[in-house]
Amino acid sequence: MVWASNDRLERLLDEAGHLTAAPELVVEVLSPGKTNKRRDREAKLKLYSVQGVHEYWIVNPTEQRVEVYRREKAALKLAGTLYQQDELTSPILPGFRHPHQPLN
Repeated sequence: MVWASNDRLERLLDEAGHLTAAPELVVEVLSPGKTNKRRDREAKLKLYSVQGVHEYWIVNPTEQRVEVYRREKAALKLAGTLYQQDELTSPILPGFRHPHQPLN
């Protein structure tokens, strides 16, 4: 899943409605398997970092946690890991608050 603000979305979409640049937020739900987890935590993290994504959330339904990566200077860095009892907020989504619920 991706999210882009209205201002940014106008610049991201081409005439056919395709994204041509990075959105502000990408949310990835981990698929089972070591290869998938490695791809999401390494390859996609690097790609999104290079492309300018502001936040990348990796949802791990098996371990009931969300890893939140935020842009620091020119790279996405782990800002925190949220568990079932934690509340998810984001500086790019003012007013957004989500009590962390079980992921299954």
